[in-house]
Amino acid sequence: MLSRKKFIKQAALASGAIMFNSSVASAADYITPIRLTILHTNDTHSRIDPFPMDGSSNQGLGGVTARAELISKIRAAEEHVLLLDAGDIFQGTPYFNVFKGETEIKAMAAMKYDACTIGNHDFDAGMENLATQLTNHASFPMLVSNYDFTNTPMEYKTAPYKIFKKGRLKIGVFGIGIEGSGLIADNLFGNTKYLDPVQKANELSDLLLREKKCDMIICLSHLGFKYKDNKISDEILAKETEGIDLIIGGHTHTFFDNPIIYKNKKGSDVIVNQVGWAGIVLGRIDFEFSKFSGKKIMGNHNLFVSQKTIG
Repeated sequence: MLSRKKFIKQAALASGAIMFNSSVASAADYITPIRLTILHTNDTHSRIDPFPMDGSSNQGLGGVTARAELISKIRAAEEHVLLLDAGDIFQGTPYFNVFKGETEIKAMAAMKYDACTIGNHDFDAGMENLATQLTNHASFPMLVSNYDFTNTPMEYKTAPYKIFKKGRLKIGVFGIGIEGSGLIADNLFGNTKYLDPVQKANELSDLLLREKKCDMIICLSHLGFKYKDNKISDEILAKETEGIDLIIGGHTHTFFDNPIIYKNKKGSDVIVNQVGWAGIVLGRIDFEFSKFSGKKIMGNHNLFVSQKTIG
């Protein structure tokens, strides 16, 4: 039988060993690289079904069934995944004409999108309709920081940003919308106030980086990739801001072969990507985060969505 003194000694040693092993495990977790997979779409335009087999260049491509299957396979293989959309969910097929966006929002909820931003065509059935579809069917936030929806049906229906926890990572995501004047009918845009996208992007990225201590900042943008004039675009946003790591773009229906890297005002890299339209492509970018080397791209894949990619 152990003496009281020997029992206390052994208990102290055991407790110390547990604490040491716990500290070693915590330290290992801290320095072990962590992988984040970002999946994204833009301008899906109510393309619920694949393009018909009619001999066109897009025949058999797209469709939410094939996209959902791809997403499920990637989630089964990767621990930390974010699924994002850069706007123009609505308009383009009879599904929208008949159901006014209900089908599209329900499909995104079923695929477990983490967030989206707003596109100009998402106003096409009116703000009241968009607010109703989000309230009744969305399980994900619509993020937009440069529209002031005060005294409109969309007031309180969006958020400027959201922070996602993935393992030990904090990923800050915010949204930027395109100027409605001349693009969205006045009766649809209503009393919405358009705020400067560069100013808002700098404000949000500074908040997410400095106050919220995010490890990565993603902008969901529906500004469009770039223009011949001085219209604000993703290219300008990348160059004129300071804290964004990745811009997932939309509006111009641009198919990127690979992401484009710009330098921001501080000389740091800003990655810009966009995957065309109609859900033909699912964008995928893999990042690795390490205590010693920071964050870096480990790979990017533009995955064509078709029945051939499932099964």
